[in-house]
Amino acid sequence: MSAGLEGIRLAVIGGDERELYLIPELQKQGAYIIGVGFETASPIGGLTLAPTLLDAVGQVDVLVFPMFGTDERGVVKAKYSASPIVLNKEILQAIPSRVPLLIGFARPALKSAAEKMGLQLIETIKFDEITILNSIPSAEGAIQMAMEATNITIHGSESMVLGLGRFGWTLARLLQGMGAHVTGVARKAADLARAVEMGFHPVHFSDLEDEIGRAEIIFNTVPHLILDRVMLEKVARDAVIVDLASIPGGTDFEYAQMLGIKALLAPGLPGIVAPKTAGRILAQIYPQLILRHLTTMNATVES
Repeated sequence: MSAGLEGIRLAVIGGDERELYLIPELQKQGAYIIGVGFETASPIGGLTLAPTLLDAVGQVDVLVFPMFGTDERGVVKAKYSASPIVLNKEILQAIPSRVPLLIGFARPALKSAAEKMGLQLIETIKFDEITILNSIPSAEGAIQMAMEATNITIHGSESMVLGLGRFGWTLARLLQGMGAHVTGVARKAADLARAVEMGFHPVHFSDLEDEIGRAEIIFNTVPHLILDRVMLEKVARDAVIVDLASIPGGTDFEYAQMLGIKALLAPGLPGIVAPKTAGRILAQIYPQLILRHLTTMNATVES
């Protein structure tokens, strides 16, 4: 196994089952890892536990936060932590400027604070190599949720994918492979043309209100309010919505419930349905990001 991270100190903060697979893989590559928020997890050999995040920030070269990041209050998702982990102003001020923060999704408040304090924030969700690979367990998990929520088969279903991005394409192709009649909804002419080429029924978002009524299963990947009250009025009452956009999703869930439409919010699916695969995906990509960034930093300092 490559020792490309030899001598590099990482703090892995919070997360879920993904981190339990990520940490040993990074250790195999030579990294020394301090864990924050793993008190209730099964012991991981060679992992040093820090009592608090504040204790860890001054001891490492890189801070690795979960893909989910934090909530609006700065609370870090940490399934195995004995107490809440909060990325607050005190913590941010204690982070050395040379230490980058790897985080899947950074909320606007964190981005703004990092910019003001001169901190290096690396949003890993922006990297195609992570998002595309993560789309595989996400798509499988989304279909699993739909299968459990409906009384029909995926095969022969009228399945609609809202948003043909890096995740939407994987999901649409997988649905098609299972025999679904797939409608792909997009804005770009190139995406609609590709949908035709792949055998999907193409629909522009401007025509969605006229088309959505025939869908039996709706998968939303767009992180904006797409399924609002007007749109939900057009949705069949026995349809199922699986919203895969980042919290709060792209659906008016309260109104969907009032209408009797089953709508499910499903963020973080890779860590739920396939944490081993998802953790190994991160372990495959993160060392490249870390080494690339540290090399750039060292070159900047030397110059």
